[in-house]
Amino acid sequence: MIEAAGLTKRYGKTLAVNNLSFSVAGGKVTGFLGPNGAGKSTTMRMILGLDNPTSGQVRIGGKLYRELKDPLRTVGALLDAKWVHPNRSARAHLLWMARSNKIPAARVEEVLETVGLTSVAGKRAGGFSLGMSQRLGIAAALLGDPEVLLFDEPVNGLDPEGILWIRKFMHRLADEGRTVFVSSHLLSEMALTASHLIVIGKGQLISQSSTEDFVARAAENTVKVRSPQLPALRAALTQASAQVSDVDKSLVVSGMDSDKIGEIAAANQIVLHELSPQTGSLEQAFMQITGDSVEYHTGLEAEAAEVVAAAQ
Repeated sequence: MIEAAGLTKRYGKTLAVNNLSFSVAGGKVTGFLGPNGAGKSTTMRMILGLDNPTSGQVRIGGKLYRELKDPLRTVGALLDAKWVHPNRSARAHLLWMARSNKIPAARVEEVLETVGLTSVAGKRAGGFSLGMSQRLGIAAALLGDPEVLLFDEPVNGLDPEGILWIRKFMHRLADEGRTVFVSSHLLSEMALTASHLIVIGKGQLISQSSTEDFVARAAENTVKVRSPQLPALRAALTQASAQVSDVDKSLVVSGMDSDKIGEIAAANQIVLHELSPQTGSLEQAFMQITGDSVEYHTGLEAEAAEVVAAAQ
């Protein structure tokens, strides 16, 4: 388990993380989300003792990172896929890490096989593509067979097959009872990967909940309806106090569930061609809830935020 309490980090006059408290439990994949500049990378660095908090603390299994003996056996992390000496081979890089934490050399071959790098293990890491570097970083995180794993943008540079692999792999790690904490900007991927979310903005906690609850809290569920008798259906639904919008030769209904809509249509002898509930997406929920915490907006992002807000 990871537990942060009152975590604060200042860089001069800049407050990067502000009194941040949260916990990450084992047995699930927890996503760590926030707009650019929210303090995610700083927080992960403080978890690993790479940056010292200005105040507060974060513990892994009840201990500060610096208190861990042979820390790679407790926590594995991928924060920067290119953090490898370019002239070292993948195998040499992992062997060096293994020796530093008294990990058997045989484990190096195991993790190389796990991430699919056995065939290139003797090649210089400096010549690796971003996707191969990501796999090497994941191998390094797995080296000590740790109970706690941190990944920062782990699918960067991976092809679709690699993204599917890392998603299933994270689920397997969580199913084994491990603590899996992953930061990513790919919200569509996080919706498929993480069952729990910690969301921050401007260095502060915005939400800690299940992914399902986070989406449900922000997005209003609607029902899409298609019918050859749209004017009559619209009138019947409006009379029943539903909110109805016309969208591409169909109606989008809010304030009424699909069962009630079907009953109203049947009572008015109206034929339906489609009656499908529309649930909100993680992307919509994220943009709505974190909108006030975004520090850097382009014109297109501002326009997108307005479109999402209008759709809610």
